[in-house]
Amino acid sequence: MITMIGTGHVFKITEQVAFIVKHTWPDAVLVELDERRYNSLTCSSGDKKGLESSPKLYRESAEYQNKVSEKNGVQPGGELLAAINAGKLAGADIICIDKDAEQVMKDVEEGMSSFESIKYSLSSVTDKLFRRNKANSPHRDADISEEEYMRRMRKRFPTLVEKLIDERNAYMAERIREASEKYNNMVVVVGDAHVKGICDALDGIEIYRIRLAELMDQESMNNIRSHIWNRKAEGQE
Repeated sequence: MITMIGTGHVFKITEQVAFIVKHTWPDAVLVELDERRYNSLTCSSGDKKGLESSPKLYRESAEYQNKVSEKNGVQPGGELLAAINAGKLAGADIICIDKDAEQVMKDVEEGMSSFESIKYSLSSVTDKLFRRNKANSPHRDADISEEEYMRRMRKRFPTLVEKLIDERNAYMAERIREASEKYNNMVVVVGDAHVKGICDALDGIEIYRIRLAELMDQESMNNIRSHIWNRKAEGQE
């Protein structure tokens, strides 16, 4: 049994994520982290590494997430930490399933054409000028479907989507498939943009999906709580 939670790293959803992990009683919790980010998030390796030597895109992404998280009153990646802590309390193994983030960003920088790089830089400037804070909502473009949004992004920033989404989806899906051979009950916590791609890559494996929009909607979250309680009760019969 796999429960996949689609999250956002700058939203107040730690309680919801912790509830799902706690009451699912997983054998393993798989998180969208690499070892370096895991150590930084949990402080298990001592002082956190500075960003000075990181790729430019990595620094910009981290700084942007920190800024939005501060505005929303949350810790960046707090939902991942909540999943880790709840998993540990349940006696679950914690498994990092993502590629090395700094290397991914380095590959993006090196793979981008000059034209794509300029377009990306201009889009960042435009967002700042018009104060477009897309991270404030789980629906970046509520008037279009997820598929259409990704199609537009893929056309506009092909290297960015390939490296940040497609290749990581394939990598994380393979890690999940490998773990499924060892664990019967797993919770997977990844960014919401990865849910569909990972599930498509895991075709044939039954996955209970919980999306970011559901976590942030009280009625939907109540339905999720009821579903988990019912599933738990059925398992005890």
